[in-house]
Amino acid sequence: MFKPIPVAIGLRYLRAKRRNGFISFISLASILGIAIGVAALITTLAVMSGFQREIRDRMLQMAAHATVTASGDAMENWQQAIAVARTDPRVAGAAPYIETQALLSAARKQGALIRGVDPVEEGKVSVLAGKMVRGKLEDLTPGSFNIVLGSELALWIGAGVGDKVLVLTDVRATPMGAVKQMKRFTVSGIFEAGYQEYDKGLAVVNLHDAQRLMRMGDGVTGVRLKMHDMDLAWEVARDLALRLKGPYLVSDWTRDNANMFRALKLEKTMMAILLSLIVAMGAFNLVSSQVMLVTDKQADIAILRTLGLTPRGVMQVFMVQGSLIGMIGTLSGVIGGIVLTLNLEHILRAIERVFDVQLMPEDVYYITGLPTQLEASDITIIAAVALVMAFLATLYPAWRAARTAPAEALRYE
Repeated sequence: MFKPIPVAIGLRYLRAKRRNGFISFISLASILGIAIGVAALITTLAVMSGFQREIRDRMLQMAAHATVTASGDAMENWQQAIAVARTDPRVAGAAPYIETQALLSAARKQGALIRGVDPVEEGKVSVLAGKMVRGKLEDLTPGSFNIVLGSELALWIGAGVGDKVLVLTDVRATPMGAVKQMKRFTVSGIFEAGYQEYDKGLAVVNLHDAQRLMRMGDGVTGVRLKMHDMDLAWEVARDLALRLKGPYLVSDWTRDNANMFRALKLEKTMMAILLSLIVAMGAFNLVSSQVMLVTDKQADIAILRTLGLTPRGVMQVFMVQGSLIGMIGTLSGVIGGIVLTLNLEHILRAIERVFDVQLMPEDVYYITGLPTQLEASDITIIAAVALVMAFLATLYPAWRAARTAPAEALRYE
């Protein structure tokens, strides 16, 4: 009795039984359409966010959060740079490195990135030692000219532990003519990062061996940094470069992999737009059910008008009723989407057991499970879009109800 008249009538229409059962069916179909669309959107975006997180985490296991490199050929004062970096409380670890492109030759040839590292310091910026499947990272001793290969790279060039690999890095011009920079290394280990870019394109050697190979003296390519908060990588690396007071180049993990993250973001956005069409279909069903409800309630509308309810009040009645249907569908979809996402791994395993199939082969996807990540921002945006669609779907039927002429509606009653 304390509700506004349009709200009270709208709630009554929502609970009342329909004389025409088809209208109730269409209303139920619109609720289910909105709920299914919202649930599908939440689950799909959670899976895509999970894959994005998995790719990022696997990539950052082997890559530094940020790098500071000299603008010239080599960084000579890298010991000072590491000492300064370690005084910053935001830095979790720092280590020198050398990187160059090279051609590796064994049974077959393949281009790869050669990275020179200090095995003792490398653990502060990556988990390479924990990714070794054969051999140990500590076998990369100075002067041994050992090399550690990614699993796919070793398979591609046909090299195993104990085999010799010829590494060709560059061609230098000398008074005697063009001279190739090459050295024969011994494979001492194989790692598997679970990320193809590294498994197929990375080889690791000792820092001192890389310096001799590249004829860099005591210089290095730069310093790799690991942060306690990787979102601060750019800011911390820039501060370090400014404190060193020299011409340095700064990069972080977001800039080094900008194209990949843009592609993932674009894919997620397009998928959200496409799946939102399911919610739009539910909204169209809501339009149909509301139009039929307005037609069915012509006499009621006429009586309300004669009792003094304004056209605006009539419009509000059907907007309230339609919006409540949209809210029920959206709330059901949000709850269903969250429950489905949290149990998606168990559902996937059940399907594999029942049909005796492997939906995500490890040798293809590198991932044995189905990663998911529910994000509050995604759920909020999806729910808001669904509610807006439902609200817009009520405008035309409500406007049509407001235009009902009492005399015409009651002529044949």
